[in-house]
Amino acid sequence: VRISGPRALPVVAELFNQKGKPIDIEAIVSHKANYGYIVNDGEMLDEVLVTFFKSPHSFTGEDSAEISIHGSVYIQEKLLQVLVAHGCRMAEPGEFTRRAFINRKFDLAQAEAIADLISSESEAAHRVAINQLKGGFSSELQLLRSKLVEMTSLMELELDFSEEDVEFADRNQLKVLLQETIDKVNKLKDSFHLGNAIKNGIPVAIVGQTNVGKSTLLNAILGEDRAIVSDIAGTTRDTIEETFNINGTLYRFIDTAGLRDTDERIERIGIERSYRKIAEASVVIGMLDATNDYESMLSSARDILDKLDLAHQQLLLCINKIDNLDDHGDALKGRLLQDLSDNSIMVVCLS
Repeated sequence: VRISGPRALPVVAELFNQKGKPIDIEAIVSHKANYGYIVNDGEMLDEVLVTFFKSPHSFTGEDSAEISIHGSVYIQEKLLQVLVAHGCRMAEPGEFTRRAFINRKFDLAQAEAIADLISSESEAAHRVAINQLKGGFSSELQLLRSKLVEMTSLMELELDFSEEDVEFADRNQLKVLLQETIDKVNKLKDSFHLGNAIKNGIPVAIVGQTNVGKSTLLNAILGEDRAIVSDIAGTTRDTIEETFNINGTLYRFIDTAGLRDTDERIERIGIERSYRKIAEASVVIGMLDATNDYESMLSSARDILDKLDLAHQQLLLCINKIDNLDDHGDALKGRLLQDLSDNSIMVVCLS
């Protein structure tokens, strides 16, 4: 249980009993764990460890104390009630971090990183948050700021002495400095999409016509029957999302409604949502049915391809149901790659 504020030390010292007597507030040593008891109105509440942190050497920059108690829900609630009765109040969500930011313990980027660290669900998300918490992003911004300050300083110097025949800045040097800054800003801007995908899960949309095996693939990846599978066309009416951790990276798989022309109103809404999910995905798995005629399969692949921006999205075409063919689908795969003539597309065969 954490307490922070100008009266944190005297409030906790009043309740903390060490070796049968209250702790002397003048004798408190910062960053040292003290064994004893929490006593309220002569009644012992729990056996505890209390660590005091003196300002400014604490997380919030204020006087703080941490009370380590046993994990009983009753003890937790009773201790909070006792602290409130002695003048404390419950912290608002994120208030400790806000106080630390106000007291200049870290900057806004690092404050945001704490929230990301708490909510991280994968090794990759944790790694990004830790790097930002250590000031990785802040140092990039500081470097950009110093370059811009240098540039504006040189320009202002030129303007101040514009009537003199003196040149303080090399024009080519200014151009190089400006271009380096623009490149760095663009690099940081582009990295947002990757960082956001790592934090929330890389979105992977599974798309294709009805009954090509999209829901079966999702269930196989997850190892459970998450989506309803049926030989009836149009079973999936809405998008189904599920996250899955692969080698420390979180992926958000999205099973979509089968793409086809339909007059059925509910299914049509599901198909419209499918198109939106395709646009939002970083990776698109396009499912094709090997039992269909080749021209139909090629047409379906091109329909999926037309909806993508391959500069920012990765397409993986899956030729499904090859167990119904006489070969392993290699000839079909080669023909499809040749006709689509795009080196960025990957094609695999599934049964």
